[in-house]
Amino acid sequence: MSEFRNARGPMTTAIHAGEAPDPATGASAPPLHMSSTFLSGDVAGFSAHDLVEEGGFVYTRWGNPTVDMLERKIAALEGTEACLATASGMAAASAIFFTFLSAGDHVVVSDVSYAGVAELARDTLPRLGIDVSLVDMSDPGAVAAALRDNTKLVHCETPVNPIGRLTDLASVAQLAHEAGALLSCDATFASPLGQDCAGLGVDLVMHSVTKYIGGHGDAVGGAVAGARDLVAQLRLEAGIHHGGVMSPFNAWLIARGAATLPLRMRAHEAGALEVARWLETRPGVTRVIHPGLPSHPQAELAARQMTNSSGMIAFQVGDAVAGRRLAEAMIERLDIIHYAVSLGHHRSLIFWMETEPLMETSFRLTGPQLESYRAYAGDGIFRLSVGLEDPEDLIADLAKVL
Repeated sequence: MSEFRNARGPMTTAIHAGEAPDPATGASAPPLHMSSTFLSGDVAGFSAHDLVEEGGFVYTRWGNPTVDMLERKIAALEGTEACLATASGMAAASAIFFTFLSAGDHVVVSDVSYAGVAELARDTLPRLGIDVSLVDMSDPGAVAAALRDNTKLVHCETPVNPIGRLTDLASVAQLAHEAGALLSCDATFASPLGQDCAGLGVDLVMHSVTKYIGGHGDAVGGAVAGARDLVAQLRLEAGIHHGGVMSPFNAWLIARGAATLPLRMRAHEAGALEVARWLETRPGVTRVIHPGLPSHPQAELAARQMTNSSGMIAFQVGDAVAGRRLAEAMIERLDIIHYAVSLGHHRSLIFWMETEPLMETSFRLTGPQLESYRAYAGDGIFRLSVGLEDPEDLIADLAKVL
């Protein structure tokens, strides 16, 4: 476990971390501070470089009490010293890349990742003079072979979006640190309850908090948790200079959702396992991938690394034509499960993700890397985010089309 992991239990931490009764009113629930600016009691400099820790709030882009409350809560859940909340998950990923990389640096990035990150790594970073190596991070040997003298960052994602492939975080952390590089991990699929990223050696743990941490599909945001000095660099570079900060209202909504994260993750995991086991019995389903299933190609790693296998399922139904036809049937006939993008919400969401178009736009894999992707996804997968509905109702809904 990370040395900064809160000594209290996960439910107590999720509810109370970062919060205190309002000293002005005695309100038990945390207040929402929508002010953009705050009164200053001192004559001070105008630059954010003049800010001092615990020096009070000045301007909401620099820091806000409601956002600060959420940041403290996420840091406690992740077992880290600090956290930066951002406007979106992509803002969190961009914060990491643009704070810790410069022209002439080298970064190793998972060859399969959230589509926005995949395209940022393939298109934007090279344009800025940053060398990028795209690596199948289920193979630590491939990571080791990609490292260079100028490698400053290794960025992984586990479980990877959308296929559920895993990265051995302890092994990759050791490789990155021996090379003098930071390790960042997009842990959105797992949530803070799914794996102890900091304890496994991850320096920067990022989330799209739009997903499991918020949990209700009504607020967009991101977060990066890590050591105090690293987060301070992120806050100055990405928060203050790039400006991709979280709205206090979104922070308030996401903190409200985070309070029930441990309860929800237990329910997501239990429901997903029940649905996944049922999917494995369906004659039209050719492959089911979930980290909690014995059939997962990395079941041993999942059992060793993950403390909650989450609610994300990927499944195949044959070729691309069969997938498109089933997607059309889902749009017309599903009542409970919404055919929509995103994940980690209280309601279940499903979406068809065809391999060939993804290869043309986001991933552009060839050779062994394409073969590795196809081993999980075939011609395409349905990405199913199992929500909090009764599993038997989700199964009955899916049975209309499968």
